[in-house]
Amino acid sequence: MDETPRPQEVLQRLMEVIEDRRDHSPEKSYTTRLFSGGVPAIARKITEEAAEVIEAAEEEGTEGCDHLIYEAADLVYHLMVMLGYKRIHWNEVELELGRRFGISGIDEKASRQTDSQPDPEH
Repeated sequence: MDETPRPQEVLQRLMEVIEDRRDHSPEKSYTTRLFSGGVPAIARKITEEAAEVIEAAEEEGTEGCDHLIYEAADLVYHLMVMLGYKRIHWNEVELELGRRFGISGIDEKASRQTDSQPDPEH
């Protein structure tokens, strides 16, 4: 039986398991079932889990916090399944987040809008 990964290794190890499920498709695997449904099936689960995160965030007290943590974990897992389906590794998301460090969220969003607009002189 695998030992529990250290907290800083959890997402890396989870991504490895998801990629293994994608590449080997074991029959009795929830992840394999999601992959077989493609983007539409995985997207439905992400939408469902995002709604559950919002509902849990509205709950009060320790139980509400525990519920939010549980639902956030479900959302992250399903997001990682989508990334795995699209053959995007979690490291690529980490690199993108790292690129954004030290940049105002407002400035970063504005740069994406500017970058996507065509140059009027061309």
